[in-house]
Amino acid sequence: MLDGLAGGADPEVIRELSHTSAAALLDRVHHTEDPSVVERVLTLVDREGVDVIAELWSHCEADSLPGVLWRLYLLRTWMRRHREAIARLWRIGEPVATTASAIAGVDQAPTEEDIARTADSILAGAFTGDFAVALERAAAFVDVVANGLRVEARHMTRGYRRDAVADGVGGAADDTAAAGSVAGGAPGDAADALADATGHASDGPFDGGPPEPRTENGAGPVDADERARRTKAARLMHTAGNLLATARDFRHGAALWRHDRLE
Repeated sequence: MLDGLAGGADPEVIRELSHTSAAALLDRVHHTEDPSVVERVLTLVDREGVDVIAELWSHCEADSLPGVLWRLYLLRTWMRRHREAIARLWRIGEPVATTASAIAGVDQAPTEEDIARTADSILAGAFTGDFAVALERAAAFVDVVANGLRVEARHMTRGYRRDAVADGVGGAADDTAAAGSVAGGAPGDAADALADATGHASDGPFDGGPPEPRTENGAGPVDADERARRTKAARLMHTAGNLLATARDFRHGAALWRHDRLE
């Protein structure tokens, strides 16, 4: 169908195809007891590539069914690809189990394998269980990772260099980089991967925070290491904010679904 639209098509036709395909896919799985069908849908991105889904759904509004499904597929891909970094960020953002742990279905100290299983569980739950509950699990999960980024940013700003921090929180700076976007790169890219794809990244390049950070007593410019640390901290806070916006999209989608208004 997409090949048939090559060369340009009426945007309304593409929009209708997006909504129809999302509804058909969800309905098909909800009405099957064949585990192979569920497996094929769950691994759709793995087999076909994210570009196929992007062509259909990436342009859709966050408060639409294809827009929400696009975000759920991206969340699974992101979690599985960067499971080590995300596990560490979870441990930082949720050091003590709270309701977020219960809602997301994640242990207090998840391993890489736990993150991968949770990724599959959230997406599978959207197709085989209560769609709104799956969205709320996704939102709770993203909230905790965003909080992990904010905690890491605060530690960077304060310049902590204790051994415990270096082993726990400090290591997350490297993990955030390791969790980079498909393009890979700088600290914070793990979260940027999801934020970019869900439409919550900034319109322009990140500006690196305040132009001239100064010392504690205002005596003069800070050294290069301090400036770099503050720039990274500002980047992490920026990305955390983008992720929180994505979590709000999931919660809003859950509310719309419960009122039969997610189309």
